[in-house]
Amino acid sequence: MTDTQAKPLAGQIALVTGASRGIGAATAKALAAAGAHVILVARKVKALEEVEDAIHAGGGTSTIAPVDLTEPDAITRLANAIAGRWQALDIMVLAAAYLPELTPASQVEPKQFNQALLTNVVATQALIAGFDPLLRRAEAGKIVGLTSSVAAAPRPYWGAYGATKAAFENLLATYAAEVEKLAPLRVAIVDPGATRTEMRARAYPGEDPASLKGPEVVAERLVALLAGGFEGLHRERIG
Repeated sequence: MTDTQAKPLAGQIALVTGASRGIGAATAKALAAAGAHVILVARKVKALEEVEDAIHAGGGTSTIAPVDLTEPDAITRLANAIAGRWQALDIMVLAAAYLPELTPASQVEPKQFNQALLTNVVATQALIAGFDPLLRRAEAGKIVGLTSSVAAAPRPYWGAYGATKAAFENLLATYAAEVEKLAPLRVAIVDPGATRTEMRARAYPGEDPASLKGPEVVAERLVALLAGGFEGLHRERIG
């Protein structure tokens, strides 16, 4: 196996939100194993350090960036700090998400709904705005946004989360159309499907986690997608 095959993302800079656990953490580790230098973004420092330790133990490299994406100007400060260190951003994986309590649409708790809107929608637009210049400077910049089937197929009690994910998808699809002919920058919207995560366990407390695929399965597919490249707006569901 050649170095390019073993490390298809060597020399690339990747940023992963929600990198402290679940699919975000697994994807960060997989990107580092594929040769990328990964910027780990999440709120909890200790959890980020654990992911970084795992990356370094595997021979990869990373930088932790403890950030609450819902804080005013936090993403602007993060983007400025990264722009001060690197000339371009090759990959941005949007894995951070907030799941409000599952309730009827008429009983959605306002504070939780607002948190979901801030995390899943407002922060997404701020990330697009903050990192657009760096992504455009990459040879072939790529954004991957992780979504949910409830964005397109409404389900009882999932209205608050589904509404935010529908807006999330709309923002990414709009951005993809806007940049397609202006920069070698592509966007993928990926539904990971049923996966063994903490969020899934909260949504389905009676489900046997052993019946679900692990986050590393999703991470492996995302790395393959990013290494192989794609044209236009890419959508897929990982079974």
